[in-house]
Amino acid sequence: MSAAERDPGLQPERTRLAWRRTTLACTVVALLAVRQALHGGSTGAGVLAVALSLLAWLGFLGVAHRRVTGMGAARPDPLSPRHALTAAACTVLLAVFAVATLF
Repeated sequence: MSAAERDPGLQPERTRLAWRRTTLACTVVALLAVRQALHGGSTGAGVLAVALSLLAWLGFLGVAHRRVTGMGAARPDPLSPRHALTAAACTVLLAVFAVATLF
């Protein structure tokens, strides 16, 4: 069997589900950051951290959506380094901004 005839099996489905789980986790973090900022009273820094958290979440959501829809092809393209870096940066920034809402 040549590489062109390779049957991917369930790997694309597992990858699609992993991206969805990660997107759900990022959504929960963003919502908890909003809740924390609103619960403690609105300060300028808190509102800025929430806005930046939502922006990072939207960036991650865009990358995840592109990857999930791309996994539906018969032979999905590998994740580009630019998209991988964007997803990692959005995840780290989301964590940093979520922690910033605590202070």
